[in-house]
Amino acid sequence: MLPVPATADVAPRPRLLLLDLLRFGAAFAVVLYHYTARRHTQWQGSPDENFPFLSGISAYGFMGVQLFFLISGFVILMSVEGRSVGDFVAARVSRLFPAYWAAVILTAILIEFIAGDQLGKSVTFVQVLTNLTMLQEWAGVPHVDGVYWTLAVELLFYVLVGIFMSRNLTVEKVTWLAFLWPLAALIADRSNMQFLAMFLSPAYASLFAAGMMLYVIHSRGSNLLRWMLVIGNGILAAQQTIMYDMANAERLTGIDLKEPVAVVIMVVIFASVALVTLSPLQSRGLAWMTYLGALTYPLYLVHELWGWWVIGQLSPYLNKWVVLIAAIAFVLLLAAAIERWVERRTRRWLRTQVKRSFTRIERTPAATPAL
Repeated sequence: MLPVPATADVAPRPRLLLLDLLRFGAAFAVVLYHYTARRHTQWQGSPDENFPFLSGISAYGFMGVQLFFLISGFVILMSVEGRSVGDFVAARVSRLFPAYWAAVILTAILIEFIAGDQLGKSVTFVQVLTNLTMLQEWAGVPHVDGVYWTLAVELLFYVLVGIFMSRNLTVEKVTWLAFLWPLAALIADRSNMQFLAMFLSPAYASLFAAGMMLYVIHSRGSNLLRWMLVIGNGILAAQQTIMYDMANAERLTGIDLKEPVAVVIMVVIFASVALVTLSPLQSRGLAWMTYLGALTYPLYLVHELWGWWVIGQLSPYLNKWVVLIAAIAFVLLLAAAIERWVERRTRRWLRTQVKRSFTRIERTPAATPAL
């Protein structure tokens, strides 16, 4: 059984340092994709004109998101082991929201007061407020920054895990979930059951499912069924990536992407996560990798529009490589500031308060409603 009672003492999880490095690598791949492959008006010329060799490689950087989701399946299951639903919710709220709130506010300031015309974007006050809830996609409100779409997918995954935790999440149930969730998502998608398909995320369910099974192998050992679920979900992940995300990336970049290359990258993604979590490499790494892991989330949140703004400001005057390095350095500094001055100062307090709220709910006897 995965969880234990909320009163039990839970030992700290060992840090998988190379997994932190992979997470940062996923974010950096997305950064390069947006800066050197995706078409936008900030460069003086198209990506294939500015970066004829690099853009052909970085155009596949959109698959950094696939790596994110695979790692998320592993890490989230690791984070629920030995914890109650209240612990899980408190950990996720304190992890997701402080950096996100800061990113939404900073990006809204950029659009409204600094570079809205340059970026061709505008925001409204209600739009910003709705984005702060992280529920904008279901409210029919545009994202302040387009990269926030992945948070909607993550949030649905957390809801699904929370539901299973409330019903006693066991290894057997995780195994069934890793099989039935991607299958149900595909059936909902093919049957045009839009609400169910939106909730089950057919394009990404197999990545989360495979990540969960990799954690089960990491913590409980391997067997044929577990590896069949990892490999089967990997095949589905490659197919869904080609069907959904690769076609979209071709439209956004204007670059002809090759299916065999995407499949090879997916194999590398799965092999890399398996190696750093299941082999002796799980105990290897350097301390600074933890810091890179901490920068990953705020970097992902702020890199797109702020980086494009820097590129637009500098590209008419400086060498393209200097501009690219300057944009990357700027968003790294911005991410470091959010991690240092927002996340470190608020995460522990927010986690404690949310956990305390759940504890009070659990201890409060059910009241009989008055008629």
